[in-house]
Amino acid sequence: MKIVLINPPHTAIGSRIPDDHLPPLGLLSIGGPLIDDGHIVSLVDAEFGPMTIAEIVSRVAVSDPDLVLIGHSGSTSAHPTARAIAEAVKHSDPAIRIVYGGVFPTYHWREVLTEAEAFDILVRGEGEETMRRLAGTLATGLPLATVPGIAFRDGDGDILATQPAQAIADLDAYRVGWELIDHRHYSYWGGKRAVVMQFSRGCPHLCNYCGQRGFWTRWRHRSPELFAREIARLYREEGVELINLADENPTSSRKAWLAFLEAMITENVPVQIVGSTRADDIVRDADILHLYRKAGVVRWLIGMENTDEATLTLIKKGGAKTTDREAIRLLRQHDILSMATWVVGFEEEKLSHIWRGFRQLLSYDPDQIQALYVTPHRWTPFFRIARDRQVIETDIRKWDYKHQVLKMRYLTPMVLVACVKLIEVAVQARPKALLRILFHRDREQRHSMRWYTQMGRRVWFHEILEFLFRRRHLKDGPTLENFWGAPQDAEEESMLRPQRHVKGLDEAE
Repeated sequence: MKIVLINPPHTAIGSRIPDDHLPPLGLLSIGGPLIDDGHIVSLVDAEFGPMTIAEIVSRVAVSDPDLVLIGHSGSTSAHPTARAIAEAVKHSDPAIRIVYGGVFPTYHWREVLTEAEAFDILVRGEGEETMRRLAGTLATGLPLATVPGIAFRDGDGDILATQPAQAIADLDAYRVGWELIDHRHYSYWGGKRAVVMQFSRGCPHLCNYCGQRGFWTRWRHRSPELFAREIARLYREEGVELINLADENPTSSRKAWLAFLEAMITENVPVQIVGSTRADDIVRDADILHLYRKAGVVRWLIGMENTDEATLTLIKKGGAKTTDREAIRLLRQHDILSMATWVVGFEEEKLSHIWRGFRQLLSYDPDQIQALYVTPHRWTPFFRIARDRQVIETDIRKWDYKHQVLKMRYLTPMVLVACVKLIEVAVQARPKALLRILFHRDREQRHSMRWYTQMGRRVWFHEILEFLFRRRHLKDGPTLENFWGAPQDAEEESMLRPQRHVKGLDEAE
């Protein structure tokens, strides 16, 4: 079959401002197995430009595909764009079958198939094996009902879902289709040739707001040695300089992570690695942090989420403020940059909470911060807690963690955004932070901090302008449940669990 993969353009300001683009790992991960099965696969990455819908349709028409697959990493906020693309492609050639995958369609499959006739089939959960089976079934004319992990309309127009697929037990059994991209076009951190990769999938922790934990069903990891070997090959053959880990928590297993660090040191390639992890893992690994740096780790995003104990308890974050502070200190000691996430927009927050959070951030002394707004997803336990909160933003393109979407009891949107913007400036522009940007002893780290500061400044002004002139918050919006539907946390795990004896399933428990 001829198959076209489409990466829709993201509408977020943070995606539009930088000149750098990262490749769509999810689509490439599906493309590799499809190519190995003999299908003719091509990629339309509409982030470049970004492409208009007419340009996307034109690119698709050149390939004359039997099947189009649409997916995006920011699947909730990208859904309106994905739907518009699907409708335009279907209008141009009704014979093309359109498949839609990602976190959002995995859980909202009933609504998506009801509201958008352009989508023929939805993939629920991981896509590598499911797409292989689906493409084979479509090519041979077998019934769709034989493919686990999909949803579709039958001949009578009824919406059906097959049994969940089983989560992939051996992640190394499926390869990424790197040949679908030209590596020269993808970069990060100011022009460094870069890719997105995954060492592991899922997370063993129980944060109740996380929209990813249940999607991956269970934490698993790749072979540390094979993963390091793949990174080294990308450096030697494609000139890749930077690896952006898409893992929720790659360090969950100290044993597996240490094996990866040692394998990277053995490969001896000068790549830089950035990603996200938990503060308690950093503190746990205090004795091997020198290996982190030697293996190429240069920045960790640490999900601290909040500094208020009641809020941390509410979202079941785990960890402790003392651990957060110690993790940042340890990272700095080993010349690894720290980026602290800070989530606002909880219903009971007052100015006193914001002020206390600001002071706590200053005491943590991170190199960078990322302010986010609480954004509940229907399949998470936190959604049930927040189900009666009032929605003030009904444009789901804004449900990207960078826009306030829920009403607060004590703070107006104007007050909250003013607080966030002032705190961002105060934390990033304090003398201690500026001195690091100007005089950090590591030249590469100076470069990365300066790039992040330049991009952050541009995004900062655009976000203020958008808030003042392009946003209209509802005063009497629907409740969260009325807007999205009933809580779905009983269906949080999107796939059947793999066999427990497979490597990586029990090491983090």
